[in-house]
Amino acid sequence: MTTHHDNSSKMPTDLIEPLQRWAEDDPDRVIFTFVENEQETTLTYGELNRQAEAIGATLQDMGLEGERALLLYQPGLEYVMAFFGCLFAGVVAVPLKAPHRSRPDERFRAVARDASARVALTTAKLLAFCESSLRDSTGADGLRCITTEAIPEGAADGWRRPAADGDRLAFLQYTSGSTSAPRGVMVSHRNLLHNTAQIARRFGSSPERLGVSWLPHYHDMGLIGGIVQAAHVGLSVTLMSPLLFLQRPLAWLRTISRYQDREVISGGPNFAYDLCATRVSAEQKAGLNLRNWRVAFSGAEPVRHETLKRFAAAFEPCGFRPEVFCPSYGLAEATLFVSGGTPGVPPAVKTVQAHAIERHRVVEEPAQSQSARSLVSCGRGLNDQKIVIANPETKATCPPDEVGEIWVSGPSVAGGYWRRPAETEEVFNAFLSDTGEGPFLRTGDLGFLRDGELYVTGRFKDLIIIDGRNQYPTDIELTVERSHTAVRAGGCAAFAVEEGGQERLVIAAEVARHCADEELREVESAVRHEVAEAHDLRVHALLLLRRASIPRTSSGKIRRYACREAYLSGTLE
Repeated sequence: MTTHHDNSSKMPTDLIEPLQRWAEDDPDRVIFTFVENEQETTLTYGELNRQAEAIGATLQDMGLEGERALLLYQPGLEYVMAFFGCLFAGVVAVPLKAPHRSRPDERFRAVARDASARVALTTAKLLAFCESSLRDSTGADGLRCITTEAIPEGAADGWRRPAADGDRLAFLQYTSGSTSAPRGVMVSHRNLLHNTAQIARRFGSSPERLGVSWLPHYHDMGLIGGIVQAAHVGLSVTLMSPLLFLQRPLAWLRTISRYQDREVISGGPNFAYDLCATRVSAEQKAGLNLRNWRVAFSGAEPVRHETLKRFAAAFEPCGFRPEVFCPSYGLAEATLFVSGGTPGVPPAVKTVQAHAIERHRVVEEPAQSQSARSLVSCGRGLNDQKIVIANPETKATCPPDEVGEIWVSGPSVAGGYWRRPAETEEVFNAFLSDTGEGPFLRTGDLGFLRDGELYVTGRFKDLIIIDGRNQYPTDIELTVERSHTAVRAGGCAAFAVEEGGQERLVIAAEVARHCADEELREVESAVRHEVAEAHDLRVHALLLLRRASIPRTSSGKIRRYACREAYLSGTLE
């Protein structure tokens, strides 16, 4: 009989400990399955533990304990083994997307410089290209590349366990940032263990359930929610390529549907649900059975009520139940997860007065009102953590009917930004001016609390202030998307520029298909009319762009600041 440890009853000291427990108890049980081109490869707990020891021993023999290692892989099990190999060596992993082959990758170069890594781990297939890219990155000339598949399994015999220390740095999670200077969030073993344990309690992760993830391995949601949690709580996970999902969203739903003998936990950003609702045909839905989908989390970008309703309506005939939606809120600076809904309980929705929100006031409004804005609750905070709403200017606690900046404190809050003491002090060491309580993490996001649940309204630095009124770019972008069928969903950026001493509204919108000049004029007219009607705003400049023209983060979020800079420099096509 297989015995499963309850890893939540006794918090391990680091991530090495739980993986070794699972490997000892049940070495032949599959922890990860990677699906690509209808082919499956698997990795058992025993195999992962052995490979992590082999990679760890190799890095130890090179004297790299405490140093940084770039992880440069395509999606797959090689990445998983390399990440745990770094943990087993006491080396600080730096997850990265492999550099782009056809154009300069400024983010890759910026991270390579900032991390000051001594080694890069990759595969033989990517070796030459990665070496060339790293030579072009200032400060990375002396960096050595290692192909991890060439490390013999026997190297594991020389592995020496690093001293168990929860405060030891596990990895640097580079935030995409609004400019070309990403910042490395310092995430410790203790941060990871606390955050993954809380996610498991909220979502019911267990060895009896299955995770399905297409999220990028190098992004915090994919790495922590899809990979680290598996080793901590014993959750088996089926991994997919993000590109496969983007090209064929149906592949995600089919993968979930395939496991009818398991209860499935899976999710992604809001756009993923929109993509499925619009791209999966009625004929394709015929073979889907989503009754086994028990937790459908949504996070990493604003959760839209209309998206949840549209997805539920599209897939309820396939057995999907709306009450399994779990809207969530989090950020890399808090490791990953800050708050989330309760599986089986429909997400709470507040309809508020849009004009009041513009003035940072919370005034509830009947749902049928034309001036109402529907906000989806991101659930409750984690155990041992505290969420407060503070005025971003005065740093005083906001009253319940006021929108303010979301501040967080607790064991999941990371240690700061790598080699950026001034920014660390500003962001991670905030104190409330009225009570003196702290320190808190300043998230930069705006929201309010009602009945213990968190509602996120926007991002502080993205606010557009025109004629003395606060405008949320996400609201304007949603209006633009609805204005004409040719506007690509999730492909809009609204921002302000100063001209003639006044703030002016600029909108960049990707066009979903080839349009003749006459239709482009229709799009322009529709956008200007709808923005004026819905927000009482005049569009100063409207840019209609080709697909994939708008700058995005590594997780697909719109980079409004970078889009603004590109507009001002005339580099948007």
